[in-house]
Amino acid sequence: MLSHWNPDPGHLPPSPTSSDSSFDEDEVNRRITPCWQSYRNVLKARGFRLDTVRDVKEFYKLRSETQPFDHINSPVSGYLRACEKTDDDALCPDAGLPDNLFRGSRICDGQKIMVKAVHIYSREYDVMRLLSTFPLRRDPMNHTIPVLDLLELVNDDVVLIVMEEWSPQLITDTPCCLRLFLSALRQCIEHAVFLHRNHIAHLDISLRNLLTDYQGRYAYIDYELSRRFNGIPNPCLYGYRGTEVPPECERGERADPYMVDVWALGVLILRASKLTGYYVPELMQVVKPMLQDVPQRRPSIHSVLQAFDCMVSMIGESRLQSTCRGSHS
Repeated sequence: MLSHWNPDPGHLPPSPTSSDSSFDEDEVNRRITPCWQSYRNVLKARGFRLDTVRDVKEFYKLRSETQPFDHINSPVSGYLRACEKTDDDALCPDAGLPDNLFRGSRICDGQKIMVKAVHIYSREYDVMRLLSTFPLRRDPMNHTIPVLDLLELVNDDVVLIVMEEWSPQLITDTPCCLRLFLSALRQCIEHAVFLHRNHIAHLDISLRNLLTDYQGRYAYIDYELSRRFNGIPNPCLYGYRGTEVPPECERGERADPYMVDVWALGVLILRASKLTGYYVPELMQVVKPMLQDVPQRRPSIHSVLQAFDCMVSMIGESRLQSTCRGSHS
């Protein structure tokens, strides 16, 4: 049975909570391995198609016009993997993606998509559904990856989250000016403010979970570890296992989830600065308190945004327009 998604909050059914005893918390939040072939027609009926062998061959054929032949013909090439299959209409998963992700396209216009399969009672679906529903969907501070559809396959306890496919490259053109770099960082901070304002902690803020659409927009992905804390004044975590682990979690202490995000965002800014080659002394002064060893001494994410905006306002126009030819590796 397929449930139709409506972004209107009036159509949003109640979400499960951690107090529900009808399902195992760990089980529903574990990555699943769906049978993509069985969902192929369901997606097609909603206007989406998963990548086939033919699609992959055509992609690499076009790419070969701008890439060296040896790169295309490498042993790990997706093209060679596709050529091993004789049925051009067979699905062709990307070996570089987890089993619960599949590339595809929107039938009407060819828009590239990424489909993610999650458990219907997972925290990730709970958060993604909320962020993709009006009025939060329209909030200018909401920098969640755009969701095109949510397909609830209730008989399988599976949801297919259909998202636009964006690039993981932080800065797409080199060199870029400082203004563009700071704009990217501001969107990262702004989205964290938006999440915390709505009682959500992302809990896996990192460069690998930040994408761009090549048009100056940046978005968060991967809400597998995220949690909602409605009605909980002082939430805490135990056994945190995100990408960037703050000192209190390394010590095995209970952690404030919002301060975990602040720490992780500080690390993201440092890594982004190194990646792009930008070293902005004023920015380091904003980051320094975010990385305080004692979480109670870290600023709130709202204070971080205020400090960031104040910093940018003090930088002259000539510096904002300056470029950096740093390494993007």
